[in-house]
Amino acid sequence: MDRIDPHATYAGPDPLRGGDQGTVPGGAPAGAFDPWRYRDDAGVADADLVGYKVEATDGGIGKIDSASHEVGGSYLVVDTGPWVFGKKVMLPAGTVNQVNHDQRTVSVDRTRDQIKAAPEYDETSHSDPTYRDQLGGYYDETYGALPPGTAR
Repeated sequence: MDRIDPHATYAGPDPLRGGDQGTVPGGAPAGAFDPWRYRDDAGVADADLVGYKVEATDGGIGKIDSASHEVGGSYLVVDTGPWVFGKKVMLPAGTVNQVNHDQRTVSVDRTRDQIKAAPEYDETSHSDPTYRDQLGGYYDETYGALPPGTAR
């Protein structure tokens, strides 16, 4: 087995750097969590996600009713159907872990209980700065409750 020379320079990019914010494949950005920005490696790429199924880490939560690609303000609104008594939930873009366009699914890195316990969403609140601060803060705090081995 070859050893890596710590004094050598390698041609590939440093996997922990990228505009002062590293990434772990399939995980959240290293450094500060940005709730309102899709991760570069999530596979969103300005795709229309309306109608895609949303999967939490422990099961499905519903289908995307609307999706935003606003710079610094992206989010998903998910119709939960009978799971949360027909309510909708708003998920900041930063919770999106991966998109599978072939299967039309969006995976988020939170549990169903974490999503259910989030600040309640109503149709008029998505653009309210106070609500966005509250929701973004809630999802930032839930990273501390992620299962062991889940990258932050």
